[in-house]
Amino acid sequence: MTKDKNSYINRELSWLQFNERVLQEAADESVPLIERFRFLGIFSNNLDEFFKVRYATVKRIDEAGKGGKSELGIKASELLDIITQIVIKQQSKSLDILSNIQNKLENENIYFINETDVDDEQHAFIKNYFIQQVSPALVIIILNDSVDLPLLKDSAAYLAVKMELINEKKQYALIEIPKSIDRFVVLPSKGDKSYIMILDDLLRYCLDDIFNIFSYNSITANMIKITRDGELDFDSDLSKSFIKKISDSVKDRELGDPLRFVYDKTIDEETLEYLMSKMGIDSKDSVIPGGRYHNRRDYMGFPSLGRQDLLYKKIKPLLVKGLNLESSIFNTISKKDYLLHTPYQTFSYVVKFLREAALDPQVKTIKITIYRLAQISHIASSLINAAKNGKKVTVVIELRARFDEQANINYAEQMQNEGVNLLFGVTGLKVHSKICVIEREESDSLKRYGFISTGNFNESTARIYTDFTLFTANQKLLKDVNKVFSFFHTNYRIHRYKHIITSPHYTQSKLFALIDTEIENVKKGSPAFIKLKLNSISSYKMIDKLYEASRAGVKIQMIVRGICCLVPGVKGMSENIEVISIIDKFLEHTRLYVFCNDNKPKVYISSADWMTRNIENRVEVSCPIYQDDIKQELLDIFDICWSDNVKARVIDDSKSNNYRKNNNPKVRAQFALYDYFKEKLNS
Repeated sequence: MTKDKNSYINRELSWLQFNERVLQEAADESVPLIERFRFLGIFSNNLDEFFKVRYATVKRIDEAGKGGKSELGIKASELLDIITQIVIKQQSKSLDILSNIQNKLENENIYFINETDVDDEQHAFIKNYFIQQVSPALVIIILNDSVDLPLLKDSAAYLAVKMELINEKKQYALIEIPKSIDRFVVLPSKGDKSYIMILDDLLRYCLDDIFNIFSYNSITANMIKITRDGELDFDSDLSKSFIKKISDSVKDRELGDPLRFVYDKTIDEETLEYLMSKMGIDSKDSVIPGGRYHNRRDYMGFPSLGRQDLLYKKIKPLLVKGLNLESSIFNTISKKDYLLHTPYQTFSYVVKFLREAALDPQVKTIKITIYRLAQISHIASSLINAAKNGKKVTVVIELRARFDEQANINYAEQMQNEGVNLLFGVTGLKVHSKICVIEREESDSLKRYGFISTGNFNESTARIYTDFTLFTANQKLLKDVNKVFSFFHTNYRIHRYKHIITSPHYTQSKLFALIDTEIENVKKGSPAFIKLKLNSISSYKMIDKLYEASRAGVKIQMIVRGICCLVPGVKGMSENIEVISIIDKFLEHTRLYVFCNDNKPKVYISSADWMTRNIENRVEVSCPIYQDDIKQELLDIFDICWSDNVKARVIDDSKSNNYRKNNNPKVRAQFALYDYFKEKLNS
């Protein structure tokens, strides 16, 4: 079959479709009101990262003089224009949603006030709050023609101030919105009425206090924000440590080229032209008119105001049946494997496993990979504790985990100072695998215990990301996992693995072989299907292989949260492929591969999405599930997710993100899964 440009959806445009699904959650009136605000924050935060990374990449391709068609499927210059137009529409939609939510909140006696709505009682509170809390934190830049504009921080919000002086001259200034102060100022309530003032408006209210040294007839303030290229560039100074290189690169990110300039569309033309001239923003930059408020990512932290009725009901993470937090995990998993599915079940098992390893005199070594750690990490403290107890602790930490580099650097330095043996991965490869192996002395020999996961070992994200972690003492599996750590030490040596599938050396070939088995089986008239749950799929090679399987008649079901460059349901190419995407209360992060194998299913959990970077440029681990009860549990989980007809959207060539509707009983997968685990626990 000859493929054309319609065989794939452009990666950047597919990502924007994903963020549109996030925006749908903010618009969904069945979602609790304050949670809708928070989805608006997620939408905005996603968009910031998109411009820092993906838009930046396309812009670099364009500026390098490459057409970009071979890499992007479309000319880079055209893609930049399309992105800008889509984002303008999405931003406009997000403003309408914001207004709708605020109106709904008024029905709940929650009111936003701006600088024109302040009464006497609120005036006294605001002035005192400004003097005590806000004023000491302010950074104010006075602009003039003789001095260059200081570097504006990436993704920081600024109030652009224009003063009409009494001598008829104009004076411009910028107020940086301080990140150290909550964006939402909760004012004193009146009876059952709550009042919120956004920090930007509080600053507008206090402009006369801020600029009292100037004599002016009028003063105005409009919000602006600049987003910079977020890619890290590394220098080649061999005398620098890897930590130092990463640290310097993170600092240099603040100097990245401007990519997007968002401004309050009510700003006067003269002020806008002055600012753009000062910032050197050219026609290739994405200049986007916006609303009165920017940095809406701060809505992720919108205060609850004690209104639990306007939030999702908190779930209590469940226990895993048979796995006791009050007894030895080693003893328990020495008898059989256990599967943990966060956030439905408690992440405490991971911390307990490492704490037990840190204290157990029989444990000799601990090896673990780390990608993103929580701000206060019990994982890190457990590993340090183990090192203090004389264990040989090896941590492979990925310092290039995007936008978490500084946090990882801080923990790396702390662990290194406490005697932990640190490895910084492999040159040219990010370490994205989620694995841990400990060696314990038993009967004069070493026995391995460990876990393999789809998610980061992070207590914070474990409350909102869905992930699998397999606890196992399967010596054959752990022998393979231990070889991955050997690869980190001697990465010129490529190991053979009998059980796990690893990137960058084997993932594509092994997955191709599994798909080929399904193709051969369907040709023989045997049962054949493929079920995949991924965050993203953008590798054209993997997509082409799935197209091949579809043309052969293999039925393929895919649940893809984010980027999906595959076009399902096209006759003669992908008519046997169905794709849905679930966006709901939790972030879908599990990666699960199921191959029918003539009704003897092969099931894998994995750290790897089907993207080129995961297959060719990262260290990833996909783990086979051998234990029948866990295999069945994973098949059940996939089927529950596939049955979703409340929060599932259909991914197809129309790019419309339509909700999947059918006449079946309503199934909301994330809620159904909690009930599923609760029932298993009580059975």
